[in-house]
Amino acid sequence: MEVPKDQIATLMEHGLYNSAQMLGCFLVSSPAANAETNPQLKAESLVLLGDALFREKEYRRAIHTYKQALQYYKIIKQNSATSRSSLSSNRSSSPNSFNISAINENEVKFKIASCHCAVNENRQALAEMEQITNKARNLQMNLLMGKLYRYSRNHRSAVSCYKECLRHCPCVIEAITALAELGVNAKDIISLFPQTPNRSGRANFDYFDSSRWLQRYVEAQCCIASNDYKGGLETFSDLLHRFPNNIHLLLEIAKVEAIIGKNDEAIMNFEKARSIDPYIMTYMDEYAMLLKIKSDFSKLNKLVHDLLITDPTRSEVFVALSVLWEMKDERVGALSYAEKSIRIDERHIPGYIMKGNLLLTMKRAEAAVIAFRVAQELRPDIRSYQGLVHSYLALSKIKEALYAAREAMKAMPQSAKALKLVGDVHASNSGGREKAKKFYESALRLEPGYLGAALALAELHVIEGRNGDAVSLLERYLKDWADDSLHVKLAQVFAATNMLQEALSHYQAALRINPQNEAAKKGLERLEKQMKGVDPDAPEEDEENEVEDADGDQEETELL
Repeated sequence: MEVPKDQIATLMEHGLYNSAQMLGCFLVSSPAANAETNPQLKAESLVLLGDALFREKEYRRAIHTYKQALQYYKIIKQNSATSRSSLSSNRSSSPNSFNISAINENEVKFKIASCHCAVNENRQALAEMEQITNKARNLQMNLLMGKLYRYSRNHRSAVSCYKECLRHCPCVIEAITALAELGVNAKDIISLFPQTPNRSGRANFDYFDSSRWLQRYVEAQCCIASNDYKGGLETFSDLLHRFPNNIHLLLEIAKVEAIIGKNDEAIMNFEKARSIDPYIMTYMDEYAMLLKIKSDFSKLNKLVHDLLITDPTRSEVFVALSVLWEMKDERVGALSYAEKSIRIDERHIPGYIMKGNLLLTMKRAEAAVIAFRVAQELRPDIRSYQGLVHSYLALSKIKEALYAAREAMKAMPQSAKALKLVGDVHASNSGGREKAKKFYESALRLEPGYLGAALALAELHVIEGRNGDAVSLLERYLKDWADDSLHVKLAQVFAATNMLQEALSHYQAALRINPQNEAAKKGLERLEKQMKGVDPDAPEEDEENEVEDADGDQEETELL
């Protein structure tokens, strides 16, 4: 009794993959698909079974099945060669006396490579794909080759594959983004777009008019890749006017705003994207990090709940879980989730950023350096540079910290955050304070609203006894910034100048914004002692406690 092959194809077309793979087991074991009498049917049946297994995400079974199909394909080719030889010696033989297989060997190899990718076996996938000649590769194959070459750090070959994708189809957004990140400029990318898209061979004016948005998109991605965040945001915003409520553009804009510290704007755009599509996963871990900065526990909790319901297998979910656990002050659990996100996708940058920051707070600066370095190699942005600088400062490696900060400044010459990083390194020792002041002031000239530089400069004023300058600088930011760290810094300055009521007001304001702010809690506790007339710096009766306080002071000096 035969099993009709077309029935499996019908099941596959209708998405009934489980039924297809069970029926496939009958097909490959049927007498009609005997390997000796009909290797062609056997091979074709195995490919169909492999397709069903692939759709069921049984990737290793699919690899095994596809490879069996290729073995039978070799037998078919040998039989074909023998038949051709027989035909040339006996012209009376029918030309139909041998069968040409319907199997596309290159397609099967591509499917094997796709299975290897699905289980993170990128080397095996690349080895499989390299057996396919350049001329035989289609659009899908070139895109996969580009990714695999990029994973193996063969950037030149990756660029060639991505360029080939755009020659076939200019709308492969993945290829555009990859080429931008690999350093190809916008002009070179746009030059790859087909000049005569219509069949007549004439340039189509409507096509060029409609493709202008795509060219602008290329320019935006190239700006972002070269750390020109301002130019990238402007171009993305122009595109958003043309394509209102475009989820992809909203997410791209929000991601960049998060990187450069425009937290309120980023949150607004992430929330707008979620209001349009509540089930999006892309960049939701970036959104989670922002919610933590804002100490919005209820929104963060809901976000994690929504992500777990939507797709609990994505890297973004585990970074968001890591953020949630860190907010609960469960750093070991948070680190475990961050590492799991990396195991799922070893190229997931937010996972490394999260891991590095957690390790730094856990005083494991050496390990933090490794995490930030990986993030930087994948795609350098200001956060990986910040992580490296702060990790090196924690290790008292001033030269390495200065080198990393200068690297950031070279990569992002128009970035106030990069200038502040250099200032942070100089501020870490008393001899460099004047240099630090110049860098902080330069950062504020470049970006007057940059609170981080203002706080750092205010700290220098306080250290050098210029409390009045610190207060006047910080009070300028109160109108525009509802920020707990700003109120804490003002409270500290007022407390140091014995303006206790003003200090109390700012500590309370900080805790209203962020009830978890440890500096505000400790500062308020210290202030209450001052207001009661108790010396907050009075030594404890226990001598051991006095030694511990001295150790703490030394540690604070090192971390500065």
